[in-house]
Amino acid sequence: MKTLFIRIITFFNTVRSKIAFYPTLVALGGVITAFGMMIIENEGVSRALVESFPKLLIEDGDTALTIMSACIGGLISMMVFSFSMVMLLLSQASSNFSPRLLPGLISDKTHQIILGLYLGTIMYNIFTLFSIEPTDEKYTLPGLSILFGIFLTILCLCAFIYFIHNISQSIQINNILDTIYDTSKERLNAIIEKEKSKDTSLIENFPDTENWHSYTAPETGYFQNISFSNIQDICEEQKTKLHVTVPQGVFALQHRTFFKSEKELDEETINKIFSNINFARGELIGDNYILAFKQMTEIIVKAMSPGINDPGTAINAIDYITELFALRMKKRDSGILISNDVAFLKMAIVTFRELLYNVMASIRTYCKHDPIIVQKLILMLTYLKEQKGCDASYTEAITTELENLIIDAERSFENEYDIQAIRNLSELN
Repeated sequence: MKTLFIRIITFFNTVRSKIAFYPTLVALGGVITAFGMMIIENEGVSRALVESFPKLLIEDGDTALTIMSACIGGLISMMVFSFSMVMLLLSQASSNFSPRLLPGLISDKTHQIILGLYLGTIMYNIFTLFSIEPTDEKYTLPGLSILFGIFLTILCLCAFIYFIHNISQSIQINNILDTIYDTSKERLNAIIEKEKSKDTSLIENFPDTENWHSYTAPETGYFQNISFSNIQDICEEQKTKLHVTVPQGVFALQHRTFFKSEKELDEETINKIFSNINFARGELIGDNYILAFKQMTEIIVKAMSPGINDPGTAINAIDYITELFALRMKKRDSGILISNDVAFLKMAIVTFRELLYNVMASIRTYCKHDPIIVQKLILMLTYLKEQKGCDASYTEAITTELENLIIDAERSFENEYDIQAIRNLSELN
């Protein structure tokens, strides 16, 4: 039952990121509302309303048809324009920043709900139009349904104004970076919180897994999620420990070892373990905070490319990635999960040294020629070195990257003044 629930949640999270998810739901709501209003109209609501508030309702069938047709045509034009704006936003974000940003922008609920409101109102007005006859008079017209359709159309006009404002904000790099940072920060804090108050002796004494029994993945895809509680139950039932050899968020290949077990497992248990592991064809920051570092790195590299040449954006991204690294330094590199004073699972992770190298290697390659960016990176690394209470290996990794950055910069700079400036800055810090 737990496995089914986890799979339903994962499926919902995946589908929710699709641009058609909320529009489809709201459109379906519009159709249901139209049929609901037809049922209400059969109870004579419009007849009672026209006697009490005659000025609110339309008195002629031809006028009603004209108004509803105009509402439908106008909404279709507005929806086409809005979808065009979304496609333009995605195109600009992909070309100016990074294609990896597209899933996050597509899954923006505000845009989806507004587009869904357009579609739902169109569907409602179309089905309401079916119930109108040109010969209808005010006592036989579905007056309340028509009035509600006009109200929804006015609401769509207000939503369109907000849509233009929101989409102009969404394309701004500061807002994009802020969204990436907030999502990854929430994910990292959740992981760090799970590591608190754990017995470090259990981590240090976790057995060597080199000679354990190996098992391969049944399918390819990004290792997205794992149900730790269910895996724990399986480990207790089989009296074994597991070692997942593929880091979460990394693409898993068939016929390559995916996990190891301390004891040999039967086919049923293996299938049960994989039923609690989800593979996907895409990546989400909510599932893998490493993706945030990748996205910010690509934004920095793209901003410093000759076709873009935008050091201001690169500096903004470095500021955000600095805070993410500082937060990552609070997380241990063990990847060992403990429950009820038992270390039952070891997860392969991207270590801090690997993560820092992957980020800095890309940035150094494409940004080492710019003195301002190099100085900003030196300030970032020295700030990270000043973090207290972190593992000594983290500080060693930062020192190594700082030395590599200075070496690459000195080889790239042609002006002696620039070389001396970064030397002075590194010595000062």
